Amino acid sequence: MSRYNEYLNEIEERKGQDLHPKPIDGAELLSEVIAQIRDLDNVHRKDSLNFFIYNVLPGTTPAAGVKAQFLKEIILGTAVVEEISPSFAFELLSHMKGGPSIGVLLDLALGEDVAIAKKAANVLKTQVFLYDADTDRLKEAFKNENEIAKEILESYAKAEFFTNLPELPEEIKVVTFIAGEGDISTDLLSPGNQAHSRSDRELHGKCMITPQAQAEIRALQAQHPNKSVMLIADKGTMGVGSSRMSGVNNVALWTGKQASPYVPFVNIAPIVGGTNGISPIFLTTVDVTGGIGIDLKNWVKKVDENGKLVRNEAGEHILEEVYSVATGTVLTINTKTKKLYNGDKELIDISKALTPQKMEFIKAGGSYAIVFGKKIQTIAAKILCIEPTAVFALPKEISHEGQGLTAVEKIFNKNAVGITPGKVLHAGSDVRVEVNIVGSQDTTGLMTAQELESMAATVISPIVDGAYQSGCHTASVWDKKAQTNIPKLMKFMNEFGLITARDPKGEYHSMTDVIHKVLNDITIDEWAIIIGGDSHTRMSKGVAFGADSGTVALALATGEASMPIPESVKVTFKGEMKDHMDFRDVVHATQAQMLQKFAGENVFQGRVIEVHIGTLPADQAFTFTDWTAEMKAKASICISEDDTLIQSLEIAKGRIQIMIEKGMDNSRQVLQGLINKADKRIAEIKSGEKPALTPDTNAKYYAEVVVDLDIIVEPMIADPDVNNDDVSKRYTHDTIRTLSYYGDKKVDLGFVGSCMVHKGDLKIVSQMLRNLEKQKGKVEFNAPLVVAAPTYNIIDELQVEGDWEILQKYSGFEFNDNAPKGAARTEYENMMYLERPGCNLCMGNQEKAAKGDTVMATSTRLFQGRVVEDSDRKKGESLLASTPVVVLSAILGRIPNMEEYKTAVEGIDLTKFAPPLKNLVSSPVGKDSLSY
Repeated sequence: MSRYNEYLNEIEERKGQDLHPKPIDGAELLSEVIAQIRDLDNVHRKDSLNFFIYNVLPGTTPAAGVKAQFLKEIILGTAVVEEISPSFAFELLSHMKGGPSIGVLLDLALGEDVAIAKKAANVLKTQVFLYDADTDRLKEAFKNENEIAKEILESYAKAEFFTNLPELPEEIKVVTFIAGEGDISTDLLSPGNQAHSRSDRELHGKCMITPQAQAEIRALQAQHPNKSVMLIADKGTMGVGSSRMSGVNNVALWTGKQASPYVPFVNIAPIVGGTNGISPIFLTTVDVTGGIGIDLKNWVKKVDENGKLVRNEAGEHILEEVYSVATGTVLTINTKTKKLYNGDKELIDISKALTPQKMEFIKAGGSYAIVFGKKIQTIAAKILCIEPTAVFALPKEISHEGQGLTAVEKIFNKNAVGITPGKVLHAGSDVRVEVNIVGSQDTTGLMTAQELESMAATVISPIVDGAYQSGCHTASVWDKKAQTNIPKLMKFMNEFGLITARDPKGEYHSMTDVIHKVLNDITIDEWAIIIGGDSHTRMSKGVAFGADSGTVALALATGEASMPIPESVKVTFKGEMKDHMDFRDVVHATQAQMLQKFAGENVFQGRVIEVHIGTLPADQAFTFTDWTAEMKAKASICISEDDTLIQSLEIAKGRIQIMIEKGMDNSRQVLQGLINKADKRIAEIKSGEKPALTPDTNAKYYAEVVVDLDIIVEPMIADPDVNNDDVSKRYTHDTIRTLSYYGDKKVDLGFVGSCMVHKGDLKIVSQMLRNLEKQKGKVEFNAPLVVAAPTYNIIDELQVEGDWEILQKYSGFEFNDNAPKGAARTEYENMMYLERPGCNLCMGNQEKAAKGDTVMATSTRLFQGRVVEDSDRKKGESLLASTPVVVLSAILGRIPNMEEYKTAVEGIDLTKFAPPLKNLVSSPVGKDSLSY
């Protein structure tokens, strides 16, 4: 059967799902389509024309190369298609966003036919996705006195690709749609259990919120055809949780506008709002698509006549509505006054949503065009030996004389690109920074690959120290969806220059290790900047930012990222941990004590948590930094003592060496290069040449939190509070309760796994089993216990140390890499399951607990439907706790009391932490003498 007939069969199948034809990305199929266009009598010619014009993915897809070459033939007259004139062919090339289309346009612009060359030049002047090979051609032609090349370069130097774009309208009319009350997670906009469909944008769009919500949005659009639908999180934050481009893509698909008439299902310019603003990661993704994200502040805390906050009987703040954003409300965004209006009534200043930089993103249709545009302008001006025309908004450079630097300010100053020479920048400054480490995970990686294709990138930037493509989010179940998507992803990323979890050639054992753990290991400098395609990209070395798939693609392609320097909150510790407490309890207590100190205000939200953890090595410290995503922090930084940092780097070296021995290094010897850099960093610390990173003594923080270890006397549990009368208080990660609160609450399933656990947690499981075996002769589970080590090396080490044997003894199921599960488990027995390393239940896209279960987990996610869905009989709930609490809960089938808990952990090596004995700060110095 021909590719085209297979495509027709697929189209019929998609009709049954109420879907349009899937966009074409393959060269063979498009070649057949073109053959049918050439054949004037072909029965499929009309449809083939439509497919060719309107249904081919642009960029560097194989199909894009075939399309560009056929358009070149039409322009040169070697092929004649009545329906596609040479002028129309140029228009189609202009919408193909780089890659092969740029090559064709350069061929034409630098060719012999002057008339064609001028037309090609006019199109090239609108394009920004050029790479070194493209600019090298222009440079060479300019040196050879080619006038067309000179004209193109002069246009780039003036940034006419930007200045010639239409200005933004003064007023943007919107009609509101309340997506939900309280925080809106990206799981609602792009559910984890639908991860397999993310690269099929139309299909994935069907999972946004609910079909009813989608119908209501369509009804609003029909009623208000000239207005944009604004998606709102009322009494909450929009886009919390995972860093999903797919979430923004879905919002744009339903409420945005089509980016190009010739590219289906790629929409831009969504408008979103939240009472408490937009999650930082989500807001970055909104910028990628040229959208607008507004902090509405439409509810405020009530105050009495004395200006004091008013609380209800439960001690919670009472909220008052300042203005209504109920579904169907028509509002006006004024881009001149930068205010939000209801009719003539001014509601709120929205200048933070319409900064000069964000206005540029909106005008250009997204941040990529600005990033690449600035780059091409700089290159063109350099070739012409002139200064680029001042067109773009100047980056905000904030510098406070005499004020020291926080850790993140130091890192950003070290890695900054294009700032005023000699200037020391503080929080709030807009900075382009070089990125050291990049991570792509497997359920968003397919979209990252699409983004790389769309921006015509073919190879990783040489300034990136290392990049990794994981296989952890699809580790649990190797089903047909995974078998179709993941090998293709691994091949693409491997060829692009990443270290890949799976070898496309099948020469090394597949590694499904959790991406955050691998990135934590390959980060070998605490001055590093890390960008990763997951919100839990929170390293215990360097500063890491979870990012959408597009920002990851941009970091891979350019080696850079752009963002303001975030404010910091300093976290230190006092007192002493009780013997029966685990470090996970300290993590939860940090959040609880912070909220108590600041009367319910989350001072961590949108800021960097600079945690002075000092004595805790990277593996254990990661438990804290990982949880900072749930604290709604933008990022976190661990401040370590010299000896502790050296210990962490030595562990990282050993892990990287294992990857090399497995055969995972590539031709650039990236992994060996990381070991060499780690050796250099260790030598610098030991010699005193460059001690471990610390902030200055006179650094300025937004807030400071001192965690009192003495008052942590019970295990702390993060509770989704699923039955709270106030819907906005459910599923927030902010409800932290003590063990004794629960009594003998039934537990249906326990889960030890995800990125929140380290080797010590798995040893705790084995130690508890040994203790119980010794006490009672055997161990019986009254609820299932699922155990998933985050990495293979942990299993290897447990096997050497004798702990894996006891886990195997009490497991009723043990993963088999040679015969991975082909379907997700739907029922559980009361026994222990040793699952394959990876995300497992935490991700929610493959395995789940039974509907309505109460799950006790070491995981990070308690969002509705993530780990467990609701049933008709009760709401599913995912309680988050330390490993010993989870294990004991599964054994008992209920939450233990304090006496049972203390008895069970007696003699167990829990994860301990002692605050550093000295302040981890350094004396402020000038920029020239900073130890970079």
